[in-house]
Amino acid sequence: MPSPSLINTEPSNLEAERTVIGALLLDSDAIFKILSRLCGHDFHDPVLGSIYQAIMQLTEEGSGIDFVTVADKLKDHSKIQQLGGSAFLADLSSKVPTASHIEKYADIVLEQSRRRQLARLGTKITSLAHEKTQSASELLEQAEQEFLQLSHQTTLHKPVSLSEMRTERYDRYTMLHEADDPAEHFGIRTGFSDIDHLLTAMAPGHFIVLAARPSMGKTALALDIARNVGLQQQKSVGIFSLEMTKEEIFDRMFGSLSSISPWKLTKGHLSDDEFMQMGPVLDQLTDHQIYVDDDPDRTLLNIRSKARRLQMEHGLDLLIIDYMQLIQITDRFARENRTREMSHISENLKQLARELHCPVLALSQLSRECERRPDKRPQLSDLRDSGSIEQDADRVLMLYREGYYNEATEHPQLTDLYIRKNRHGPTGHIELIFDKEKMSFNQTHR
Repeated sequence: MPSPSLINTEPSNLEAERTVIGALLLDSDAIFKILSRLCGHDFHDPVLGSIYQAIMQLTEEGSGIDFVTVADKLKDHSKIQQLGGSAFLADLSSKVPTASHIEKYADIVLEQSRRRQLARLGTKITSLAHEKTQSASELLEQAEQEFLQLSHQTTLHKPVSLSEMRTERYDRYTMLHEADDPAEHFGIRTGFSDIDHLLTAMAPGHFIVLAARPSMGKTALALDIARNVGLQQQKSVGIFSLEMTKEEIFDRMFGSLSSISPWKLTKGHLSDDEFMQMGPVLDQLTDHQIYVDDDPDRTLLNIRSKARRLQMEHGLDLLIIDYMQLIQITDRFARENRTREMSHISENLKQLARELHCPVLALSQLSRECERRPDKRPQLSDLRDSGSIEQDADRVLMLYREGYYNEATEHPQLTDLYIRKNRHGPTGHIELIFDKEKMSFNQTHR
């Protein structure tokens, strides 16, 4: 509870609050116009807030709303009884000629409530700075979460009729029909036409999991996608590398662009021709927004905080995390066992995708169970440690290369990409060629 001195100086509009209550007592059906946007705590006057709360409870119970029922609901509220009970309620109603403008007054009450919450949050953050039981990064995460929660409350979501949606949807259908390349309007493309044909696009808010056993090429494919999105589509990409350094990420990406083995780059084993072609390739990276973070702090709160800052500063179009099982969490309850940890991580990454309004591509290890089967092709059940990854993900992609298990196979670099889950389209199978020298994938048209 804020102190009395704070209440007296906080933003408010008591006339609007009284008008809202009076209108509800005048017209019981008016509650349905504002029920989804206004709560009892939005009222600055605690008495009026209690009256509104009682009206909400009566509505949920299916009871009628009038002076008598509301007064009876508040019979144990001493302050309202001191003010006159049902007579006080009748006086509030008599001062409102009509309930037709209740939404306008409710918006005024809500606006002042948001301003008070913002002021209180500022005070709370000031006090957090002196909290000694938590680290500064944990306090920063808490502050960011509360700011985000407050900002989300300002967005009103209400049911929309199909009739209201007709024009908007028709305009989109027309745009797609007339577009030379409709896929450009679906979201971010991977740059692999066969994958994009099945996925359509990586849409804002989608949580996509790319899973495989070690050495199948998860990171290589993710970096290929990052390169295609950042360089070809001129979009902003954030890469959180929890395993490789930023220099290793650069060498991998530069090697695929220059057709020079990353191993040769790091060792300096370059021919004169290879060295001379480096300049033009380096120029390709100028003015492109691909950001790599290899911070050894692998905590979920650090990743979320930095991702939000990237979004604010550069406008993220794609976020890549390599890989999920290396993320550390600080929530004691979630740390009770590995399954709960992974559930916590996947739920938070899904929420992060929605908060940032950009796709999140998270890499994931698979359990060894697939290697114990005669057919080692990965299944959804092989997602390591937690079935909630499958539940939270919008798409699940899995890599498999027969040449890893059988070097005598006819096509050792042939890699199968299985789309095991696709919430917004078909599942399927795509073939890619893994260039082990460049640590990069190419399409095949076999």
